[in-house]
Amino acid sequence: MLLADARALVPQLKTAAADIAADVAMLRKLADWAMRYTPWSATDSHDGLILDVTGCDHLFGGEERLLGDLAAHLAGYNLTARLALADTPAAAWAWARYGKGGVLIAAHNSELKTLPVAALRISAHNTHDLMRLGLHRIEQIAALPRAPLAARFGKELLNRLDQILGRSPEPLTLRRPPTPHRRRIAFPEPIGRREDIEAALQHLLSELCKHLEATSLGARELVFTAYGVDATTQRIGITCATPGRNVSHFAHLFHDRLDHIDPGFGLESFTLDAAIVETLAPSQMPLTGKRNARTSLSQLVDRLQTRLGAGAVVELRPIDSHIPERAVMMTPAFTRPGKSHEADDWIAQQPRPIRLLPCPEIIDVVAPVPDDPPLVFRWRKVSHRVARSEGPERIAPEWWRQKDHSQARDYYWLEDTEGRRFWVYRDDPFTPEKAPRWYLHGLFA
Repeated sequence: MLLADARALVPQLKTAAADIAADVAMLRKLADWAMRYTPWSATDSHDGLILDVTGCDHLFGGEERLLGDLAAHLAGYNLTARLALADTPAAAWAWARYGKGGVLIAAHNSELKTLPVAALRISAHNTHDLMRLGLHRIEQIAALPRAPLAARFGKELLNRLDQILGRSPEPLTLRRPPTPHRRRIAFPEPIGRREDIEAALQHLLSELCKHLEATSLGARELVFTAYGVDATTQRIGITCATPGRNVSHFAHLFHDRLDHIDPGFGLESFTLDAAIVETLAPSQMPLTGKRNARTSLSQLVDRLQTRLGAGAVVELRPIDSHIPERAVMMTPAFTRPGKSHEADDWIAQQPRPIRLLPCPEIIDVVAPVPDDPPLVFRWRKVSHRVARSEGPERIAPEWWRQKDHSQARDYYWLEDTEGRRFWVYRDDPFTPEKAPRWYLHGLFA
């Protein structure tokens, strides 16, 4: 009714302005909390939730007990709710808003057809027209021929009728993408000690890794979610460089992140999701019993990234380019680039210095003839007498780079009398009109 009419009936009525944004935020928060019952949770308009509990009701002792547990929790949060469970989202929506609530045995139940036409979720205009024609209940519409209904009211009416009766599916826009690899644990009483949280996480990790091993999968990303008694949800996650299912390694990565979980008034359940998985075939254990070097390195990368952040650990990977400063690229450790970025084998086998200078530095060179390698060169005010040399290796500019105006380079490998090795080049072949310029580009040791 109008506010003026309400105040006329109840003069002491207290009113407050609606905060739509806060209502939406609270509904989303409630949808996240409801994922303790099922990974398929969605918001419905501005005042409802839709949970797909297919295959989840047995975890709570059946459909009736699941609804009872949900109702008890919502009542504990001072939230008034009407709950219904049915075969289809449309039937559950109608039974909660216009029916008696509770568990509806089947979508084609006769009680469902006695609901008003507004339970079909059609437009207000179509609802008004149907009632003007004397069609007040769903059963009256279901008994009429479909062709005249489609001609008069369009496809909306028939689509909604098929959805509520289970004749056609209804997609849901989920709050979060569901993960098929999930494990859950619930407690009869809320817990708050860190030791109990660690024990719950350890149990979930063991169960999830057993499942991954049985399906020949490895986890790249894990998400641990804690559900509080005050309808709060807290999530922490880890990311691995390579797929794995090592329980102790996962527990070590989660160890520091557990400090971010605030028990508050108590935590009543936890879930662990493998958000990203990849195929991981069984591997042969070496006879020495020691771990594979690559596995040890990937676990080290995981620990560093957990402390420093995702992508903080990088590696140099060869790519298709003859120019030394373009021949490698920095990529997150253990990522697999596309084929177009992989270097040819012959490029990777060329002798290259361990350390490449950010920019080539000019050196002064003494050579018997311009085409020969240097006998002595001066770099950073220090002279080096060459004992051995090898080269040249001609590296020409890449013709497909139109804006590249660099010249051809002749590279030499030099070793001085103290055993230090250098990588130098001459920027262009010698011409009588112009003396060549020499640069030091890298160090081998």
